[in-house]
Amino acid sequence: MEKLNLREMKARAKLKLAGRTGDRRKMAEARTEEAEAKLLKTQDEILDTVAEMRKEYGARRR
Repeated sequence: MEKLNLREMKARAKLKLAGRTGDRRKMAEARTEEAEAKLLKTQDEILDTVAEMRKEYGARRR
């Protein structure tokens, strides 16, 4: 989970830097990286929840 937070922070820093320099291409790249980091974080949370539910209810993986 920490790796995902670090990735999101890196993207935000890149976005700020690109905004200050006016580099539109880097800004778009940073927004993409930030969105990707958020999606990966969400995916990780979903997988954690599924694993927890399987453990709690004794469901097996197919």
